[in-house]
Parts: sequence; C-alpha cells; structure tokens
Amino acid sequence: MSWESFVIYAVLAGLCWVTGAVLAFRDKRVGAIVSSSVGIAVFLVFIVGMWISLERPPLRTMGETRLWYSFFLAVIGLGLYLKCRFKWILSFSTVMSLVFIFINLLKPEIHSKTLMPALQSAWFVPHVIVYMFSYAMMGAVTLFAIYLWFRKNPAQVSAHEWTVCDNLVRLGWSFITLGMVMGALWAKEAWGDYWTWDPKETWAFATWLSYLLYLHLRPQCKHKDFLFAWLIFSFILLQMCWWGINYLPSAQGSSIHVY
Repeated sequence: MSWESFVIYAVLAGLCWVTGAVLAFRDKRVGAIVSSSVGIAVFLVFIVGMWISLERPPLRTMGETRLWYSFFLAVIGLGLYLKCRFKWILSFSTVMSLVFIFINLLKPEIHSKTLMPALQSAWFVPHVIVYMFSYAMMGAVTLFAIYLWFRKNPAQVSAHEWTVCDNLVRLGWSFITLGMVMGALWAKEAWGDYWTWDPKETWAFATWLSYLLYLHLRPQCKHKDFLFAWLIFSFILLQMCWWGINYLPSAQGSSIHVY
C-alpha cells in the first residue's frame, strides 16, 4: 500500500459515507448503517495497508494523524446514529471527515519508514491512538453543540439532548486524561521526567482543564449560550494542542513534540 493509493480509498469511503448520510435522512436506517460501515471498513483497510507498507504505525506525521481523525469521526458518527438515532449526525461526521481527507489530498506529507528513537516506544501507538480518538470525540461534541445552538433557542434544548452532549464530553475527557497519563509515562521513559511544561504539554493541560471546567459548570449554569460557547472555546484549545503549536515561536527548536 502506498500513499498514492489514498485518493482511491478516500473516494470510495467518502461515497459510502455520503450515501449513508443521505439514507439516514430518508429513514433508510439499515441502508445507512451498512453504507457507513462499508466506508469505515474501506478506510480502515487503507490505514492497515499503510501500517504494513511503512513497517510502523502511521501515526508520526500530521497527515497520518489526520487519517485516524477522519476514521474515528466516521466511527463515532455511526455510533451516535445507532444509539441516539439522530438523522443529522451522519451528515455532520461525514462532512468533517471529508474536510480532513481533503486536506490530506491537498497537502500530502512525507511518509518515511524512519522513526526517531523517542518514538520507538511501546507507549507510542496507544498514546497517539487514544489522543486521536479523544480529539474526534470532542469534534463530535462541537458539531453537536453547534447544531443544537443554531437549530433552536438554547433554552429549549431537551434534557435528552443535553445528556447526550454531556456524556460525549465525559467520554472524550476521559480519553484525554488517559492519553495524558500515557504521555507522562512515555516522557519518563524517554526523557527522565513525567512533565516538563513543554508547549505541547501546556496546551494539553489547558484543553484538559477547559473541558473539566465545563463538566463542573454544566449542572449549575443556566446560560445555555455560555455553555455552547465554552464547548467551542475548548475545541479551539484542542486544535492548538493538536497542530497549532507547530506555528508557535515558543515551540520552534525547543519543543520535543514538534517533529
């Protein structure tokens, strides 16, 4: 499997996801589930194929992490559709997945087989995969919040919808926490310290704290607009943690997380 094959798998998976989203709106539930599942399987085949071809997990470059982000968004979208039966969720997850696929098509990155010594650790795969799943989960939360915000008066959002949103935040925050713990253990093994306030670590902590504050504020806060805005703000922090630090002067030449 080579990166040149990506466009084929991306188009096939994208067509399946779009078809699933359309079928969901037409109340063709079985067809939507099957089509979305096939798209996920096609995309997973490419990821596994790249893993075999590179002889390492495709998790090192930004382009490779975007693969996992698109994949997990599709998985989470399907999971929410199965559990909550929201027709629109497949459309939202599909659009967001396709955006990151399109970025990868426009900006392919060098995918070498080389892994620097720091990445040759047992923590590398679980740490990055857990983080990418949490990022995708929080992406789904943000889509959910934006949808509820613009669909109706925030004060009219049902208790069931708030419960779904809150549960997604709790699950995503749990995975962020797990990723941070894994990262600390990895750092101790590789560099001798659990935490050094590297720019990546600082933004990771800010993201973790922001979602934790939402969970604490949510039961008491009566201003729904504020809560929706806080979720979007938290997602912006997450983007800084994921890829934004690559453009910060403070991270250039000093951050151990900028490869």
